[in-house]
Parts: sequence; structure tokens; C-alpha cells
Amino acid sequence: MWRYAKYYEGEHQQLAFSQARYKDAFREVFENWRDNFCGLIVDSATERMVVEGFRIPEAPGFDQEAREFWQRSSMDVLSTAVHLDAMVQGRAYVLVWPGDDGEPAIQPVSAENLVVQYKPGSRTELEAAARFYTDDWGRQWVTLWTEDYVYEVKRGQAEWENGIRSRNPLGIVPVVPFHNRSRLSGDPYSDLANVIPIQDAINKTVSDALTASEFAAFPQRYVTGLEIVEDDQGNPVEPFKVAVDKLLQAEDPQARFGQFEAASLNNYCDLVGLLLQHMSSISRTPSHYFLVNGGTPPSGEAIISSEAGLVARVRERMLYFGESWEKVIRLCFAIKGDKRAKAYSMETVWRDPEYRTESQHIDALLKLKQLNVPEEQLWSDAGYTPSQISVFRAMRKEDAKAAAEVQKLGPQPEQQAGPGAVSAPSEARAARMAAKAPQGNSGNANRKIHEQKR
Repeated sequence: MWRYAKYYEGEHQQLAFSQARYKDAFREVFENWRDNFCGLIVDSATERMVVEGFRIPEAPGFDQEAREFWQRSSMDVLSTAVHLDAMVQGRAYVLVWPGDDGEPAIQPVSAENLVVQYKPGSRTELEAAARFYTDDWGRQWVTLWTEDYVYEVKRGQAEWENGIRSRNPLGIVPVVPFHNRSRLSGDPYSDLANVIPIQDAINKTVSDALTASEFAAFPQRYVTGLEIVEDDQGNPVEPFKVAVDKLLQAEDPQARFGQFEAASLNNYCDLVGLLLQHMSSISRTPSHYFLVNGGTPPSGEAIISSEAGLVARVRERMLYFGESWEKVIRLCFAIKGDKRAKAYSMETVWRDPEYRTESQHIDALLKLKQLNVPEEQLWSDAGYTPSQISVFRAMRKEDAKAAAEVQKLGPQPEQQAGPGAVSAPSEARAARMAAKAPQGNSGNANRKIHEQKR
């Protein structure tokens, strides 16, 4: 896990593939150099995974109490860290336990500090979980959760009974694993597992290119027919100091000056481009993220097609992580003693991971409105948060009240005398009707004249 974290942060070994003498010669020049794409591959997916809320089919809209659990524990920010650690290191954990006020507290925990044990034959029910950590005072602690008890002992002690033991009021292990696409017969794996070999190859190629730029990319000059001058120790003395503002000259008419052709670095660039294409294909990251195609990103329908693989990868991770977040919320309801602790039909609502233009998005929502899709669902699909949707509901009520008050202040229709009776026109309208010129029968007269001619 530490190895994957170093590659994500770009702290992996520098100049790992250079020869020994090149390491000594260029360590100070290239020591801080890094060309890392591992962070890009992970971030391109995690930045699209945003939890909007939780929904239970039996209740309309978002569950407000679940949203309150989420907001109280600052999971708007910390949930991204859970997704990030799970994709980088293969797994992450979330602990749910009552706080000092008795309210559920959601706490993400790194896989470097926590380990779980499943029940024999089960892949979903935990038998135990242990967390190893050091507090701010430098004290090392271990906490072990089982279905019946919670043990707290200092690290280094092997006897759990010597620590503090208390009953587990929940009756279940309050830890939820976040596995990054685990297999049935294997451990969860990092998204960087298949990328690191290609990243090493890119580092090696770029390292060679940097070395070549120091030795062979600068054109070397030579002179023939010139006497070599030596110092007292017999070492040749450099006759010229080559610079932009220096002129090379020799008195001997037989002297000839020349220049070696500089080495081209295009071969290195072509090889790095090929490796980036392989990395894009394996990680399902769009090639324009690596600027492989000349640095011109696609637009319109082309960008939707190029990002199809990335969107599919994100939706697959949402499927795994969404199930884990639902377990977290059910644990919160279990702490509250709420019956929704058994709400297995709960679903996680994610923000749309596909990037589209605003006009395309709104046009699609208007077409869905023609299918009688409820407005609240359209608001959610448009990207509005549950808090904004709640404000929209209040605004709609205020607008309805204002419209009703305006209707009361407007002109009232005149009452009819009885069923089928016609109300008399107002004085102004009667005057206009009287002033209007009567219509003639010129049309009928012309028709009669025409018939007589025939």
C-alpha cells in the first residue's frame, strides 16, 4: 500500500534506471525531476464520484436524516478521501460509532491502520475488526470490535483481557470496508497495479532523453590542422572558449573548423507517446488527458465518445462504493434505534459522472418532462443538491401563496342572473358596440349580380 501511495504522490525513486556514472553526474540536476501520470489516472475518476444523498423507495425524495448524518460528519469532503484511498491502495474503511453526544459519528480510517476478518464462508458479514493507531500524546492503542464486545489495549500487549472491555451495543462490527473491485478469489487491487510498469518505462525513457540532451543534443564543434598545446603536466589545453559572442579563428591556413550533427530526441518522444497510448488503453483514461494527440482536446460528440471508457469505469466504482455507503447509513440508523437500520432497499444517489454541455443536458431533461417525470427528479438530474431542492420546494410554496393573493386583488367576474343568463355589457363596452358601423350585405349582392350574368 505504501508503494502505491508513493507512485500516486510522485515520490517513487528517481533515476532508477540510469547507469551508475549518470546517477553521480546528474543527481543534482535531475534529482527533483518527476514525470508522473499515476495521480492523473486516479484523480480523473475520483473527481467525478460525488455522493448527492440517499433515497429509500418507500419515502419520496432524499432521506433528510441520512443527509444530516452525512453533513454532521463532514462527509462531503471526507468521502472523496475514502474513494481516493480505496482506488490507490485497493481498500479503505469507515467506522461508525456513537459520539460523545450519542449521535452517530462517521469516521474514515486508512487501510494502513485497520484490518478486518470476515465470518467463515461469508464475504459481507464481519467477525472482527482491529484498529491500530497512535494518538496525539504519542500513546499507541489497539481497538478490537466483535459482535459482543469492544476491547481497548495498549499496543504491544497480547492479552486482550488486560485492556478495557465493554459491551458492543450494536451487536454487529461497526466497520464498513470499501473494496476497489475485489474478485471472488482474490484481494482488492489498486487501480495503479497495471499502470506502474508502464510508468517505470516512461521514467526510464525520459531519463535517457534527459541524459542525451546533456551529452549529444548540443552540437559539438571540432578543428583540424591546429597544433595541440599542452600544459606542464602534458595535458592538452582547450584552445577556445565556445560561446554565442565568441569568434573562432586560427592563423594556420591549414586549420579547418567543423561541427558534429546534434542527436535528435524525436525517437524518445515517439516512444513516450506510444507508452502513453498503452497507459490510456489499460487505465481507460481518455488519451486527450495525456495530450497524446497533439494537445488538442475533442469537443461535442467526440468528447462524449472518447470519455465513454472513463465514465463506465466510474459507474462501476459507484456500484461497489454505493453499496458500502448504504451500509454506513444503516449503521447510523442502528445507533439511533431507527427501523431504517433494516432498509436494505436504500440506494445511494450519485452526481452524474458524464460531462455534457449545459444546452445538451437541459434539452434532455425537457424531453424527460414530456414523459411526466416528476420535477423533483428532474432537479436532481440537473445537478442540484438536496439542500437546493428543499429550498426549491419552499420557493414553490411561496410563489403559490403570492399568486393566490394576487388573484384575490384582481377584477372579479360579474355574477349572472341565473342559469344560462347573459350578463349585460359594461357602459364603455356598450358605447363601443353602438359606435361600430353595421356590416353591409355587399357580399350577398355581388353574388346575386354574378348569378344573373351567368
